[in-house]
Amino acid sequence: MGKNTSSDNGSCNEKWELGLLRERTMKSSDAIGALKAYATDPTVGLPDDLFYFVSEITPMVNVDLLIKDPNGRVLLAWRDDPLAGQGWHLPGGIVRFRETLETRIQKVAETEVGALVDFDPAPVAINQVINYHRETRGHFISILYKCSLPADFVPKNAGLSPRDAGFVKWHEACPSDLLKLHDIYRRYLS
Repeated sequence: MGKNTSSDNGSCNEKWELGLLRERTMKSSDAIGALKAYATDPTVGLPDDLFYFVSEITPMVNVDLLIKDPNGRVLLAWRDDPLAGQGWHLPGGIVRFRETLETRIQKVAETEVGALVDFDPAPVAINQVINYHRETRGHFISILYKCSLPADFVPKNAGLSPRDAGFVKWHEACPSDLLKLHDIYRRYLS
């Protein structure tokens, strides 16, 4: 009969751990493959459920647009969603995979404002925003850009009322109902 030595046990434990590691690696690689098949083109964005999951495990990089007119008014949009709540906010958006900051600025301007903007390529501010009370979309690197529109720009707001998500309006001062997540920008809105 052979003796059971501690070196034999160590060898068995190492083999068991290596087998477990291989099993876990295969499972995670299968999961990653399925996610890649699900997110067919991350350059245009991710499906919502996958985006929310990714936002739970890594910070999101976003651009925010500080759009002022020649009179010093700032253009804000009304937001109403479960994560951010209700209130005014600076137009902004998450940078997509392989998208430049400049491209995201213009896509946000087109989508949320309805027009392209001129902008200073040097950020006004870079902020790290962490919400320790929320897992989904709880960590951002927010980059603020100074932008402008033609002097005759008038928000279209077709079919929207002031409390409808997406309604945009010029403000002469920072509104009291600015979204809490944009409190970091209050000093720029006066």
